[in-house]
Amino acid sequence: MSESRLNNKKTKKRKGLKIVLIIFILLILGIAGFLFSIWWDAKQTVEGEIHQGIDSIDTAVGKDKIKNKERLNVLLLGVDERENDSGRSDALMVLSINPSDDSIQIISIPRDTRVDLVGNGTTEKVNHAYAKGGSNMAVDTVENFLDIELDYYVKVNMEGLEGLVDAVGGITVQNEISWVDSGYYKKGYRYEEGEIQLNGAQALGYVRMRKQDPEGDFGRTKRQRKVIEGIINQGASIGSVTKISEILDVLGTNVETNMDFADMQNLFLNYRNTRKNISNYMLEGTGQTIGGVYYLIVPEEEINKVHDMIAN
Repeated sequence: MSESRLNNKKTKKRKGLKIVLIIFILLILGIAGFLFSIWWDAKQTVEGEIHQGIDSIDTAVGKDKIKNKERLNVLLLGVDERENDSGRSDALMVLSINPSDDSIQIISIPRDTRVDLVGNGTTEKVNHAYAKGGSNMAVDTVENFLDIELDYYVKVNMEGLEGLVDAVGGITVQNEISWVDSGYYKKGYRYEEGEIQLNGAQALGYVRMRKQDPEGDFGRTKRQRKVIEGIINQGASIGSVTKISEILDVLGTNVETNMDFADMQNLFLNYRNTRKNISNYMLEGTGQTIGGVYYLIVPEEEINKVHDMIAN
């Protein structure tokens, strides 16, 4: 082969490598730009719409715990909040997130539980705390009831649950009983026993039903935990990255928390594996009617048991 032809071949090879390199750099820049866009949109949504500090929680303590990868206690409030209505917390759970053994413990407090409303001077159902004093009173009341320290709270408007489930692409739950929804949300839909897939409207109907469940409100609380777990798992999947704009839109109008954007980033980095081991528990008690009002009376031994589950 002549020297001229050999040089031409080498020149073409170098040009080919340059083209591949340019395409690779453009691809990397495109991915970086996409990721930055997601990061920026998330930051703006959290700081401008979602983040709401409250007096009852010292967030500096939570920030130190996240930094040191310690157990976190988060109060989750599922609130029925419509226009011109202060709302009540129909779903109330303490999430104990422990990175030392990569676990999340979800403890449900039934809405009829009789407690002292801190700051109100009355003894009422626990779900009245939010209606009478907002997130501050709900946090103070739960801390006093269980003798625990809460690091963060997350308030979710249950009306936004439908949009959130749709935004993550639907969820999968293990359904324990079969029934047909005769309510407002998904009238005529049949929830089969076993593993089922739910879209937003179906998920809302799933957590609303109570009268057809032999366990009543206790059964509904179980289903609420299943939906929360389903959203956590689906939201953490790779496929949800492409739906981030939809998810942020829903979160921005339906979620409130004292976590700022830095807290959320650190929580994701240091606690991301805890979702792999989720356990559930619900406070137990005895139903009792007092003054014509039904309450769940939780004995002191049960309160101490749940305190130990969270604190230890």
